[in-house]
Amino acid sequence: MVLRIFGMSIIVTVLSLVVALLYGGPTALALAAILGILEVSLSFDNAVINATVLQRMSEFWQKIFLTIGVLIAVFGMRLVFPLAIVWITAGLNPVKAFDLALNPPADDAAYFPNGDPSYETLLTDAHPQIAAFGGMFLLLLFLNFIFEERDITWLSWLERPLAQLGKLDMLSVVVASIGLVLTAELITPDDERATVLLAGLLGMVVYIVVDGLGSLFHTEEMAESGESKSGPSELVKATGKAGFFLFLYLEVLDASFSFDGVIGAFAITADPIIIALGLGLIGAMFVRSITVYLVRKGTLSEYVFLEHGAHWAIGALAVILFVSIGVHINELITGLVGVGFIGAAFISSIIRNRRENDDEEVNSEREPTPVG
Repeated sequence: MVLRIFGMSIIVTVLSLVVALLYGGPTALALAAILGILEVSLSFDNAVINATVLQRMSEFWQKIFLTIGVLIAVFGMRLVFPLAIVWITAGLNPVKAFDLALNPPADDAAYFPNGDPSYETLLTDAHPQIAAFGGMFLLLLFLNFIFEERDITWLSWLERPLAQLGKLDMLSVVVASIGLVLTAELITPDDERATVLLAGLLGMVVYIVVDGLGSLFHTEEMAESGESKSGPSELVKATGKAGFFLFLYLEVLDASFSFDGVIGAFAITADPIIIALGLGLIGAMFVRSITVYLVRKGTLSEYVFLEHGAHWAIGALAVILFVSIGVHINELITGLVGVGFIGAAFISSIIRNRRENDDEEVNSEREPTPVG
């Protein structure tokens, strides 16, 4: 099963490295490999969250996510999105933006009379609004998780009181709004405040609309099938409109995870082709393969705290995105925080499973032996 799930990712990786070698020689090959490794290592929390959503989708929509979704992730987020940011913010048409990315001139007067920053700088300058949008989307995802009552809790001393507070209607929106306002007032430069507030508001609207519509249609389908509306069912998979909106939800979620990684990639290279090969074809493919592996193996059911750890990692990433609007934060720190939460959750899950197994053995030994 491992070969079947990861086989395509391995083939794509080999082909991508060959293309990188032909495109830019050994240097491009090394850069693409480094970007791919970074994307995989820093996006495991993304894969865990994707798996929690993917397992609720029908097989058809799972295939859509793993085919069309990959194209969106590779060419949309890792190639077209950076170019779109540059041509929108700098006023360049798409052809000139792509030319500037591939062939940065020694004198930018060819594009700007007064001499303008490079493609890398233009994209980095758009970081505040990108971070505000992605941070707000991820923060709402995190808050809605921790404000919901659950039978199983990981950090019980904290999660249970937060779940009690979550009984207040729209608390997650209130907390997220306060976080956005504090970010704009305390961290954001004066000339960027309006932009950050608008971008954060758009992130909130997108989350509420996509998540709400997905839940609405999924509930309707469960009602039609005769299943209970009190919670998600393992038997009822999202199809039709519900599957479509879950697909949109996953794509926006993936984009929110990708924003910081795409901009951070410029610390390694500014070449959009290498970024698309490394982050996109290599990294995004493996992240999706990991997602499928988690779903097929039932890993989230076996290691029950993984989902909790991934959501806490998302909360940390949301905070880091907001803070990064005014303070530079190394991408390695961002990745290590996520790995730390998931690693701790994984270890806690193993300990919990061992304790349950020990309790079952003790109980079985205490049962009286039948006579006769």
